[in-house]
Amino acid sequence: MMLYHYIARSTGLMVATTILGLWCISLSFLLSYDATTIHPLGLVLEILLQTFLDTGLFITAHEAMHGLVCPQNPTLNRGFGVLAISLYGLFDYEKLLRKHWLHHHYPASIKDPDFHDGKDARWFAWYLNFLKGYWHWGQFGCSLGIVILLGYTFHLAPVNLGLFWALPLSLSSLQLFYFGTFLPHRQPLGGYDNFHRANSTKLPILWSFLSCYHFGYHREHHEHPHVPWWQLPQLYRN
Repeated sequence: MMLYHYIARSTGLMVATTILGLWCISLSFLLSYDATTIHPLGLVLEILLQTFLDTGLFITAHEAMHGLVCPQNPTLNRGFGVLAISLYGLFDYEKLLRKHWLHHHYPASIKDPDFHDGKDARWFAWYLNFLKGYWHWGQFGCSLGIVILLGYTFHLAPVNLGLFWALPLSLSSLQLFYFGTFLPHRQPLGGYDNFHRANSTKLPILWSFLSCYHFGYHREHHEHPHVPWWQLPQLYRN
């Protein structure tokens, strides 16, 4: 019984460590590989894999914001969140944390920093408004400077940096927005039917995982913010 409770308490830490480890291994390999020798299909698959792992970094930071990476050690929990979101895109963890809880308290409203501007609810306009609220040129400049410095120091090909760093990061932001914000929080034809103004995307469990780490089960996440992402399918089924 004690072993079971230890494993249950450590699952968040193991999942976070696995995602961070796979991200580091994958990116290190891809940045040092000769991209010109990769078959086009293999190239697409590798870009998609890195995109998925980038998204996993953001999901890990999100889990830390809910205290789910290491519930028994808030300092370590926060440390994982800061590390994950810094590797993802040099975001300010505390600022992101405040905005995320505004999203939970005022979902799909004018006070929700993840919502559209109240004028144009089409997905691309909403996405641009979403980016404007979180991304700024200083952040972009620092990220680019670090990447250029690493590329120069370790003799990394610019094409690799573009294909396996910049492109997956851009695709990841789209993935997180589309499956984690737009689809769950867009207003249904009949209007919102629950307090959280959130809907769940009905996908088979594998596709739910691949689409955005089960964040398509978004109503369940809002109703049970203390439940980690890998347990959301069970909540959805119940």
